[in-house]
Amino acid sequence: MPAAVGHFDELLGALAEPGATGARGLAPPWREFFANLQSGDPTGLDQRADSLERQIRDNGVTYNVYADSGGPQRPWSLDLFPLIIAPESWQQIEAGVLQRVRLLDRVMADVYGDQTLLSDGLLPPALVHGHPGYLRPMHGVAPVGGTHLHIAAFDLARGPDGNWWLVSQRTQAPSGLGYLLENRLAVSRLFPQAFANMQVQRIAGAYRALMDNLRAVSPGGKDSHVALLTPGPYNETYFEHAYLARYLGLTLVEGGDMLVRDQRLYLKTLKGLVPIHALLKRMDDQYLDPLELRADSTLGVPGLLQAIRAGNVLVANAPGSEFLESPALLGFLPAIARRLLGEELRLPALPTWWCGERSAMDEALPRLGDCAIKPTYPGSAQHGGFEPALGGDLSPRELDEWAGRVARQGDDHTIQAYLRLAQIPTWQRSSQANGAGNIISRSAMLRVFAVCNGAGSWQVLPGGLCRVAMANVEIATMQRGGSSADVWVVTRGAVDQTSLLAPALTPVSVAERKRLVTSRAAENLFWLGRYTERAENTIALARLTLESLAGEHQHSTPLLSWLGKMAVAHSLVLPDVPPPLQSRRVFERSLIADLCNTRDATSVGFNLAAVRQAASAVRERLSQEHWNQIVRVQELFAPTEHEAPHAGEFSAIAARNALQSAAQHMAAITGAQTDRMTRDDGWRLLSIGRHIERLNFHARSLALGLEADALRHEAGFEAMVALFDSTITFRARFQQSREMAALIDLLVLDRDNPRSLGWVAHTLRGRLAKLAGSESNELSALSLRVPDPASWTLAELCVVDTAPEGAAGGGMGTLRGALESYCAAALDVSEVVGMTYFTHSRDSNHSVGM
Repeated sequence: MPAAVGHFDELLGALAEPGATGARGLAPPWREFFANLQSGDPTGLDQRADSLERQIRDNGVTYNVYADSGGPQRPWSLDLFPLIIAPESWQQIEAGVLQRVRLLDRVMADVYGDQTLLSDGLLPPALVHGHPGYLRPMHGVAPVGGTHLHIAAFDLARGPDGNWWLVSQRTQAPSGLGYLLENRLAVSRLFPQAFANMQVQRIAGAYRALMDNLRAVSPGGKDSHVALLTPGPYNETYFEHAYLARYLGLTLVEGGDMLVRDQRLYLKTLKGLVPIHALLKRMDDQYLDPLELRADSTLGVPGLLQAIRAGNVLVANAPGSEFLESPALLGFLPAIARRLLGEELRLPALPTWWCGERSAMDEALPRLGDCAIKPTYPGSAQHGGFEPALGGDLSPRELDEWAGRVARQGDDHTIQAYLRLAQIPTWQRSSQANGAGNIISRSAMLRVFAVCNGAGSWQVLPGGLCRVAMANVEIATMQRGGSSADVWVVTRGAVDQTSLLAPALTPVSVAERKRLVTSRAAENLFWLGRYTERAENTIALARLTLESLAGEHQHSTPLLSWLGKMAVAHSLVLPDVPPPLQSRRVFERSLIADLCNTRDATSVGFNLAAVRQAASAVRERLSQEHWNQIVRVQELFAPTEHEAPHAGEFSAIAARNALQSAAQHMAAITGAQTDRMTRDDGWRLLSIGRHIERLNFHARSLALGLEADALRHEAGFEAMVALFDSTITFRARFQQSREMAALIDLLVLDRDNPRSLGWVAHTLRGRLAKLAGSESNELSALSLRVPDPASWTLAELCVVDTAPEGAAGGGMGTLRGALESYCAAALDVSEVVGMTYFTHSRDSNHSVGM
């Protein structure tokens, strides 16, 4: 499908005119692109599109349109074809963007300095002092290194005449640097021959320049500790934050990970406070410091602005740049450029009228039907923010209503000329099984990034983020269902071979690159371990229970009594559900129905959701396959309306099959956590969390088995060994024995069985000692809170005490006492670990140095 009439057609390199279909050949870059494809068969493009979608899904690339804890994570949308920019077009873009970022930095320096632009009437005070993004606490503050804007983004559109126009600019926390990198990696792998032969410029050099300059000008010098500040995993672009932190080698931090002491910024880690010299922030300025900005912010760091004013931390970008994003500012920049730079702007912006000026309003109102109506202060509650509207989409009555609002509240409205967006080729796969896909044209905008590479110097990243509108839609935005495309800048010169894979490191920076474990990451890893173990245990218990209810021992009273108590104790069923001895079928249906219950019961679905939530908070520490396994197993018990039926509609067989599949996924997750993670203190806490959970679960299981007298019977005996995942070992060692001594030896005392209480307790003691920094073969005080498995002998645990007739467990008091001590130790250690490593109440009285 060709571009719509009146739009610039990127595929043809010309304006789409009536009756011109087929009259022109492809534009040279696209002709070369298709010539480099190995096959002209359209089914080959379908296969590439399938591969691209699979790669995005497997890489876990997401963009959360509604960033809330309950909202689904939406896969990132990426088109198959890139936007190809010829050298001549890129020269115009690059020169214009470099000039504009220099201008914006000068404007910001003036506004927070002498304010000559305001006093000389070149900039209306309402667009500065009246803007909620103007931060009075930052007036008179010179940023560390002298640069206000280290990253700036410019949204460009190509008009019907083929020229590029500036539509908007982003300076506060521009998003896209991570997504465009993922786009480049994904698309270039699908078209390697075209990418190489067309001399597409590489983008790694811009990232290297940004990071080298941040380190060079920050207070710590070239070995500065740089962190990336994120609002957290519920932010819509959190994937990008974690991705960038990993790619750039930065510590990913949230506000709660840091504190200010003596006007310096510190990171709270398990080893104490570590200085942070520079922050690459990815949150809005108003949330940075609850002491001086929004008092209700839980995302920032109390005292951060004071640390900035003291010159002890570099924040990129410098707080207070939001006013530069107002569309109203665009109309004033040409005159400001002549004053500050002595130059005319090389990259024109769309004609823009701020209706706070009477003359501008009078000129704009007659054009309203052909323009876009935008808020002067986007997102501002005090100025009555609204969604932008296109005059061409409004009825006459709606236009009159908008004109009235503009006339009454001119300051709040900015009118911008409407531009028909250029349309790029996108690939649409065929809906037929053996059909071929086809090319359709869709409107697109280009976001270009400028990064600071030295004092008063910037460079433009040779590429960008292309946002593609939905078919027959003119607004190109991801939040309205749009897509993205890679951007290929073709060069006639040498291709930059810069890479971030092998930077020159000093001994100090090598030591710094040993991953720091923040207190927040430590706590999330701890709970990731606990919920992983808890999920594995509840899956095993639910599976064992369903199999027992349908097996040869389904009428065994002790077995059913024990399984019923276990199910209630671990919330597989609610307490008011009739036990299996009373109504076996009702109990079974209730257990199956609650597998996906995440509100009323903490069954399998709840625990798997908790695993995913904890893992998402430490996403940057997990391998892609580890994360994929977590997502897949959680989706087994959280099906969407387009997937499997709700677990409450499962048959018993389907439920058992789902639990078996979940057990296999959990085995893979356990393997990833055991053998694929670096064994730092974060991993130790994850392991400690798992061992605490395992110790408590297995000790409690044995105690309830003794209470139900299930171990005296073959069915209960075998079920207990199976729950400990020790059936093969037991049969190999004891054959058909059903002696309690054999069970106690393997499940309680054995130091070689990783499922036994003895092994778990011994390992937990060692992990706790290692975490505390104890010398080899020495135990810490916390380690000693876990009972030593050597405290009991097999003979002592097998003693049957004198007890009243029918006493639970045959009166095995020593064994029951050991089990109770293990359960108590698990709870005690959990509480002490939290108080020792995750809370910082002792720091709260010293958050801000005076």
